[in-house]
Amino acid sequence: MSYCQVQKASIYYEEYGSGTPIVMIHGFSPDHRLMKGCMEPIFQEREDYRRIYIDLPGMGKTKDYETIQNSDEMLQAVIQFIDTLLPDQQFLLAGQSYGGYMMRGIIAKMPQRVMGAAFICPMILPNHSDRTLPEQTNIEVDHEFLATLTEEEREDFKGIHVKLNEYTWKRYREEVVVGLKIADSAFLEKISGAYGYSFNIDQEVFEKPCVFITGRQDHVTGYKDVYKLLNKYPRATFSVLDVAGHNLQIEQGGLLYVHISEWLDRLY
Repeated sequence: MSYCQVQKASIYYEEYGSGTPIVMIHGFSPDHRLMKGCMEPIFQEREDYRRIYIDLPGMGKTKDYETIQNSDEMLQAVIQFIDTLLPDQQFLLAGQSYGGYMMRGIIAKMPQRVMGAAFICPMILPNHSDRTLPEQTNIEVDHEFLATLTEEEREDFKGIHVKLNEYTWKRYREEVVVGLKIADSAFLEKISGAYGYSFNIDQEVFEKPCVFITGRQDHVTGYKDVYKLLNKYPRATFSVLDVAGHNLQIEQGGLLYVHISEWLDRLY
C-alpha cells in the first residue's frame, strides 16, 4: 500500500514492474482496479514497463481530498502526483472515460513529457447534454444467467452493458462495482457540478503515438465526439468497436489487447 502526498490529497497508488513509466487513470466513480483489470494482462507479456495505477480523489483509497473543488484541482493533484513520483521524467498515459479527460489536461499542461497516450471510452465533452450518444441497447443476452441475479443487480448490469453474460458480470463486479461501492458520492456530486476545465484543452497538435478506442454502443460518453480531435492527434489510431459499451475493456477485451499492444509497438 503506497500513498503520495500532494497539496490537496494523499493519493493511493499501486505500481508493478520497472522501466518506462505508464500512468493509468480510471474513470469517474470506480478506482484503480478498473485499469488494473484490463491492463495488467497485456503487460504480463511485456517487460520494461513501470505500471502506476492511481486512485483519483474521492475514489478508491485516496485520502484527504475534501478541499478539492473542481476538475481543475483534480488535474492539479494528478500532475503533482506525477511530478513527485516521476520528477523530470517522460511517461506514457492510459485511461478510461474521465481518466481520458484528465489525460488531455495533462497533455495540455506538459506535452513535452508525455511519450504517448491510450484513451479507452474517453470523455470528450464534460456536459452530458452536449454529447452525441447512441441509444442504450443490449445485444448479446444470456437470459438464463440474468435470472440468477437480483433485480437490482440485473437492472444495473443491463443499464450499462451490451453483452449480458456471466463473464462480463464477474469482471464488472470485481473491477468496477467494487470501486463504485466505496466512492465518496457527495464529493463526486460536487465535482460533477464543476466537471469541465476552466481552460481550453486540445489547442495544440500532439504528435506522439496515441490510440482512441471507443464503443459503438457506448451511451455514456459516445464515440462520435472523439472524431473532433482527429486533427489534433495526427499519430493516433481511432477505432470504434461494435458490441461494446462504456466498459468495452471487458466486453471487447481481445480487441483492447490488440489495440494497446499495437500502440506500444508504435512508441519505438
